[in-house]
Amino acid sequence: MDFIWNFPLFSIVLCLFCGVISSILPRKTAKYLSWGLISCLILMSASVLYYTLVTGESFTYMMGHFPAPWGNEVRAGVLEGALALFFAVIMFLSIVAGDKYIEHEVPQSKQNLFYSLINLMMSSIMALVYTNDIFTAYVFIEINTIAACGLVMMKDNGKALLASAKYLIMSLLGSGLLLLGITLLYDVTGHLLMPNIQSSVKEIVAIGQYRGALTTIIALISVALAIKSALYPFHSWLPDAYAYATPSVSAISSGLVTKIYIVLLIKIFFRVIGWEVIVEYKITDILFAFGVTGMLMGSINAIRQKNAKKMIAYSSIAQFGYIYMGLGLGNMAGVTASLFHIFMHSSAKAMLFVSLGGLMEVSEERVEWNGLKGSAYRNRLAGVAFTMGSLAMIGIPMFGGFISKILFGTAAVENQVGKMGITLIVLAISTMLNAWYFFRAIICIYTPSSEKEKAKHFSLVYTIAMVAFIALNLFFGTCSDIVIKGIQTGLAMFS
Repeated sequence: MDFIWNFPLFSIVLCLFCGVISSILPRKTAKYLSWGLISCLILMSASVLYYTLVTGESFTYMMGHFPAPWGNEVRAGVLEGALALFFAVIMFLSIVAGDKYIEHEVPQSKQNLFYSLINLMMSSIMALVYTNDIFTAYVFIEINTIAACGLVMMKDNGKALLASAKYLIMSLLGSGLLLLGITLLYDVTGHLLMPNIQSSVKEIVAIGQYRGALTTIIALISVALAIKSALYPFHSWLPDAYAYATPSVSAISSGLVTKIYIVLLIKIFFRVIGWEVIVEYKITDILFAFGVTGMLMGSINAIRQKNAKKMIAYSSIAQFGYIYMGLGLGNMAGVTASLFHIFMHSSAKAMLFVSLGGLMEVSEERVEWNGLKGSAYRNRLAGVAFTMGSLAMIGIPMFGGFISKILFGTAAVENQVGKMGITLIVLAISTMLNAWYFFRAIICIYTPSSEKEKAKHFSLVYTIAMVAFIALNLFFGTCSDIVIKGIQTGLAMFS
């Protein structure tokens, strides 16, 4: 066994350890510990990705060398390594670029707890990416839920507390449905390890047993993770949670928290139930319907918003619709498009929230569009980042959003069950709606205000983090072939 096989488990355990230690450390020490931890995660995840690419094989690490049903496993392939690396990079850039907002908006007495929750969230993200056990996934979903709700309320005002309470209630509803689905799945198959469950499901489907029970299980799990990932119409908790949190937390929530639940759903579809079963049971048709509805309704609600953060939040709901629509096409091209969109949207939306924080900072913390006029002149780097993120969301060439929409359109053309027309029409309408509110936002921040605009200078760390965000977004638009090939290789290894 190569030493790299230990890295997935090291990533999870190290995050848990640092999460506990950070709670008793001074705030500065806790911050730098988190920065160091995530840097280590980036290195270990990059090593896993490189190893699986070079060997062309995935690997499974059996913890304690105990086989099922007593043991537990983590599994890593190209897709897992790429997701772990990408999520760690987005987390690092989000907390580094948003460091000054954390210092300003989170009470000093709670900042060590803030980084403790960041570390626990990273443990849950790493676990959900790597775990090969469905009940372990549920345990870390709960850790993720608690950490995410705690981070939202760290701003310590009434609106943030109310948003966190709404978030927690909806998340617990999703968790309860997921636990019920896992319980029924265990009752039917007698297994918790993903490959063992899949083998049992194949046998059940082959002999025609438990068809109603299996349909119920898939429905429960799908609805549970749809609630937790804010698929329309299960989105009511999301706008306030994003709007009243610090910029870093909004970036993390949009870029990581909701995405990891979609990644888990894809993992369950491929490694637990089996993609062929999902298509046969028409689950993809339901996801497609909810996805296209979310694409339109999210954008329509975004147009109506005068609060900049809520506009970006509703835009996220529309973008989640894209991902579910791609899954709903029921072919591998659609899944590839959805995974690419997860990468693209996470980087662009995290950058949008952090850059908006910079625009608000030079606008006396005003979040209404009228109060943000001229802010792109006062914080030029944030203005450029916000503009580039907006262009990526619209789907302008040279940016990742354009590639996403090309991939979705191609997948729709390959679809054999009559979804091509609807997909292309909704893509066109959604793109026009995206252009409506994002171009309006760009015009607003570049419209000079009545006051004389004076550019503000920012720290080297902030500048480097924002430039890295910009470079990452350009990478998805100009080097998409590398990402797409990696996704396709990972999916072949994944399934």
